[in-house]
Amino acid sequence: MIKQAVIVAGGLGSRFGNRTKEMPKGFIEIDGVAMVERSVQKLIAAGIEEIIIGTGHCSEYYDELAKKYHIIKTARNDNYANTSSMGTLAVCAPLIKGDFILLESDLIYDAVGLKVLQNDERANVILASGKSNSHDEVYLAANEDGVLNEVSKDKSIIPNPAGELVGITKISKACLDKMMAYYNSDKNLIKIDYENVLKAVSLAGEPVYVHKVEYYAWTEIDDESMLERATKEIWPRIQENESLLAIRREVLLNPGPSTTTDSVKYAQVVADICPRELEFGNLMEEVAEGLTEVCADPKDYISVMFGCSGTGADEAMVSSCVPPDGKLLVVDNGSYGARLAKIASVYNIDMDVFKSSTYEPIDIAALEKQMQSKKYTTFAIVYHETTTGLLNDLATICPMAKKYGMTTICDIVSAYGGMPIDLGKLGIDFATSTSNKHIGGMAGVGFVVCKRDELLKQKDWPMRNYYLNLYDQYKYFLETKQTRFTPPVQTFYALRQAIIETKVETVEKRFERFTECWEILVKALDEIGLKMLVDRKYQSHFITAILIPETPKYKFNELHDYARSFGFTIYPGKLGNIDTFRIANMGDIKPEEMTHFTCVLRDYMHSIGVC
Repeated sequence: MIKQAVIVAGGLGSRFGNRTKEMPKGFIEIDGVAMVERSVQKLIAAGIEEIIIGTGHCSEYYDELAKKYHIIKTARNDNYANTSSMGTLAVCAPLIKGDFILLESDLIYDAVGLKVLQNDERANVILASGKSNSHDEVYLAANEDGVLNEVSKDKSIIPNPAGELVGITKISKACLDKMMAYYNSDKNLIKIDYENVLKAVSLAGEPVYVHKVEYYAWTEIDDESMLERATKEIWPRIQENESLLAIRREVLLNPGPSTTTDSVKYAQVVADICPRELEFGNLMEEVAEGLTEVCADPKDYISVMFGCSGTGADEAMVSSCVPPDGKLLVVDNGSYGARLAKIASVYNIDMDVFKSSTYEPIDIAALEKQMQSKKYTTFAIVYHETTTGLLNDLATICPMAKKYGMTTICDIVSAYGGMPIDLGKLGIDFATSTSNKHIGGMAGVGFVVCKRDELLKQKDWPMRNYYLNLYDQYKYFLETKQTRFTPPVQTFYALRQAIIETKVETVEKRFERFTECWEILVKALDEIGLKMLVDRKYQSHFITAILIPETPKYKFNELHDYARSFGFTIYPGKLGNIDTFRIANMGDIKPEEMTHFTCVLRDYMHSIGVC
């Protein structure tokens, strides 16, 4: 799996004249977005975790871009005026850890080209197109096996080309090492382009293959005439091609699973692989660490994953984390707290339940009084009660439980990944979540983020549960990089992509986006005259429970179907004694979509005489 990309962007772009005198060529915009930024976005969507940009002319532009996309690293070619693309690649080489995708900065291209290279099993592959009519073609020649053996702009040298150089290439680390050795072997090679170095190493025995896509939509942009052609001819083709692959947008305003990006959906489309292969074990290990980093320090915590829902993760945690002679205290202030208690009762775990209001804050003094008996070994609570949107004050409650010697086990399913969380600072020992909420993956992976030294205490405890036993799953994965039972393979690929996109956006920015959506909703509710169940100062900004209007004309199913006709899915309330419907801010929802939904909601309420 390729995790890095390199963009060579050191050139002067002198053929553009004044346009690029004080700006790199890669920052010329097509349809309002700089070429290089659009390339960064496509690389992220293709599962690239780190992008190295080799800079030179006006390098500060790329340094600013790296602040926006913190997965970018820049490496400056101080001698950019006297070198060419290979010189810029050379300054990036120390940062390259393995196989990578190499791109030029002045390209617009159909994203399918990245998939073509990623799906090609050969180590070194140049992406080529058929006849482009760009008037600045670089022709490639290859032998009968498709191995590169010539590169030239002179058609007379290559009368029957294997294709035209696009400027996107997959290169192995072994090939890069040989490219560097060749480049450094002769100081007269200082102005050589990377494609000619690829030809040299290919001829020397490190095969570089040419993969031709006959009607590939792409162009480089070196001057004003090429920019005009790109804008009028090539960019519309790219847009049309990529729109054909766009998946119909359904905005899920239910509490999960949540709306996902197309790139997460497409991440599932991979070659079949046996999950017992080391390659997949490495993927799961990478995912586990990424999940941990969202909410805890991997030095102290580890994520244990199962093929299950969030409730499965809750069951693994509750059934595994209470000592055989222990006693559990559970806070029940909604359906999900009640679910923790139900799980414990199924396993005949000695337990007391602290009942609290479903829509008002927990009485901390009363809860502490219950804890003070010191008869409890374990304390369980839900962070964000998805029933109502009430956010429990774990920053106060969990340290209080620790004060009384309890292990803390928390359902953070609908808070994880949507707001900044530090399990260590909160005093949480075990926390559950799932792949299909704020993290933005597909349903199918439940996990428990465990404080390692607390997990190790379970080593000799008798097992209450087989499939969902936490310590057994941890120990087996530690020793083998495998889960004990068949994992949901494609779901893990989607989850890896979701983690990448979470890191790019950051949890902090994601929370700001959810909050903006929540504020749009709350403002609309005030204007319509609908009331919320939970006081806004205690709400999570993720779930809003709305009291149904006092009119017999209101029918939830009618509201649901009307909203669905506009691409919005909503969910009824989950409280038996209070009639509500719920609106969630989760996943890939955008503020403009929430604005649209509030218009739909207002129209329905107006139709039944509410506003």
